[in-house]
Amino acid sequence: MQRRKFLVATLATPTLGLPTKPSPPTALGKPFTVKAGKDRFNEPILYQGVNPNLVKISAKDTDGQLAVFEYEGLAKIGPPVHMHLHQDEIFYVIEGEYLFQIGDQRQTLEAGDTIFLPRNIAHTWLQLSEKGKLIYLLQPAGQLEDFFKNMNTFKRPPTFAEEQQLSLAHGVKTIGPPITH
Repeated sequence: MQRRKFLVATLATPTLGLPTKPSPPTALGKPFTVKAGKDRFNEPILYQGVNPNLVKISAKDTDGQLAVFEYEGLAKIGPPVHMHLHQDEIFYVIEGEYLFQIGDQRQTLEAGDTIFLPRNIAHTWLQLSEKGKLIYLLQPAGQLEDFFKNMNTFKRPPTFAEEQQLSLAHGVKTIGPPITH
C-alpha cells in the first residue's frame, strides 16, 4: 500500500511544476446580441472608405481575448500583404468568392469555407466576386478595431510608408501591396 502511494505521488509530481494558463474570470460582462447587418456599437467602420466592417464582438467585451468582425465586400479589393505579430486569424466565407494568399500559396475560398491563419505568417486576400461577406476572428483580439478607425482618418489613400507605420503601431506588419488576380 505504501509503495502504491509513493508511485502515485511520484508520477504526479512532474506535472505540478508545469506552467499553466491563468483561468479567465468567470464572466467578462453581460451577454449581448448584435443583430444582422448591425455593429456592436452602431458605428460601422468603412474599410477603404467603401466596405462596411462591423464589429460583432469587441476586444473590450472580452478583455482582449477575442474580436469578431463581419466584413461586407462591395468592391473587388483586399488588404496589403501583412502579418499579425500576436494574433491568429480565422476567416469564414459567408457569401462570394475570395482568393487568399498565405506565404507563396494561393487558394480560392467560397461560401461555407474556413481558413485558419496563424500569427507571424504573411497573408492577404482579394475579393473575386461582385459582392462578398466574411466573418473573421482574431485571438487574442489585438488592436484591429483601432487600426481600422485610424485608417479612416486619412482624407486620401495612405502611402505605403504611412500604412506600414500605422499598422506596426497596432501589431500588424505590412509587407507588400495588395494582390491582384
